[in-house]
Amino acid sequence: MLEWLVALCFVILVVLIWPGLKYFNTESQSDALHQGLGISQLAKTDKTGRCVSEREGSDGAQAGDRTDEKPRTVGLICKPSALANYLLKHCRTFSNYSPCIGWTWRASALLQSVYEACCRYDSPVQFVRDNLQLSDEGLVALDWAVPTYQKRRRTSSHSTSPVLLIIPNSFGKITRNLLKLCETALSHGYLPAVFNRRSHNSTPLTTLKLQQFGDPADLREAVRYIRHRQPAGKLYAVSESTGSGLLLSYLGECGSSSYVTAAVCLSPVFRCQGWFENALCWPLQWTLVLYQKICLSRYKTVLGETIQTDTLFSSCSLRDLEEALFCQTAAAPQGTSSSCTTSATWDVYWERNEPLRDVDEVAIPVLSVCARDDPIRGDAQSTIPLELFETNPHFFLLLTDHGGHCGFSTQSEGNPTGAFGSVSPAAALNSGMGSRQISWSHKALLEFFRATTDFFAAEERTKQLVARRRGMGGGAGGRTFRHRSVSTCKRVPECSHNIHAIYNWQRSYTR
Repeated sequence: MLEWLVALCFVILVVLIWPGLKYFNTESQSDALHQGLGISQLAKTDKTGRCVSEREGSDGAQAGDRTDEKPRTVGLICKPSALANYLLKHCRTFSNYSPCIGWTWRASALLQSVYEACCRYDSPVQFVRDNLQLSDEGLVALDWAVPTYQKRRRTSSHSTSPVLLIIPNSFGKITRNLLKLCETALSHGYLPAVFNRRSHNSTPLTTLKLQQFGDPADLREAVRYIRHRQPAGKLYAVSESTGSGLLLSYLGECGSSSYVTAAVCLSPVFRCQGWFENALCWPLQWTLVLYQKICLSRYKTVLGETIQTDTLFSSCSLRDLEEALFCQTAAAPQGTSSSCTTSATWDVYWERNEPLRDVDEVAIPVLSVCARDDPIRGDAQSTIPLELFETNPHFFLLLTDHGGHCGFSTQSEGNPTGAFGSVSPAAALNSGMGSRQISWSHKALLEFFRATTDFFAAEERTKQLVARRRGMGGGAGGRTFRHRSVSTCKRVPECSHNIHAIYNWQRSYTR
């Protein structure tokens, strides 16, 4: 009871004090963060390779002449490349972010983060579940989002609509932000599918194995099923919060065989071991630990066969909870110090589960959308690997001054209770009126998907044109190939996604 009272007092103080602090310290905080990250207004493109977009969409020459303006509210940080230039040219949303400031609760990074994570959202979307039995007889679930007014609950396997694979946070919480993303994706022609890990969101736990933080084995089988069910549609992926650890692990382990065209991480946590150890303040950490204990309590008896449930349910931090689940056994070895064994196992555990362990193997464009004032991830200077985005041509960072954790509230958001006003949700989705309240981060990721797809198609057309011109030149080589026996040609298995064509431009777009 005392803990609940302290938590309530803390929330009341934040509600009363935080907006005022944000109002008086907005400009000074933004300047300090710019200096702390070492980002210069004029040197972002020339020296470090950081491509920056102006808030009002003005060009680079105008930005260089205005030395007395306020710092930019959003910037694209990446290694200069053909794709980076294409994104800056065609993604208008990247340079059009107007965060809420002043005396409003939406100006608080903490409050808008809690609002998007916990508040209820009346979405005009329903879910159709597919339970997938894995190779070890475990179960994961794919929830396919469909409009509530749609009579036909399942899509045809011959549909060419792109599939959007959505990975929630590692705690399995279906947030308001995720529901809005499903709604937005449906209105733009995507087929959203939410991936649920073992025991998450009423997924039955049929084995004694839970999915580790960065183990992509279950996700790999789910992607294989999606390709079987929707063979004609391209696959895109979006992860939210700590769910980005699973997505980045999958992309790193699979490399060019991931069958994903492009991916986006919304408010990702990059250095996860440090985050579990000392990133969160105690009220937020206590809330997440309590939520995870409630979700695991229904399996307390069966989990007792493999883990120490007393240690699990007496944990007071995220690290203790993760250690109890994956770094301890039901009975500790005799004659061994439990603390020393756990400490050594903890480091080994993160060697296998750190999201960036195979980051050099990622072979598709990945956009990370982050805010400097993210209260969940922690200090931007120590938690965002800027060197990764400055040196790896596959990674792009869209960094804003404000936005919280998966919040990114804008000044145009006026109705907090719904996105449709007096219009019914079904009519809004059917007529496209729901796009008036689309989140800025959702607009950015959809533009990123569209721009990368258009870029890939243009690169492929250029490649085919060059090959056609070479073939028209004649020569002995061409005549020899046309008269070669069919039996001597290696038959390449046809892929429904034309994945080989997708990855042919890998070298060209990183130039």
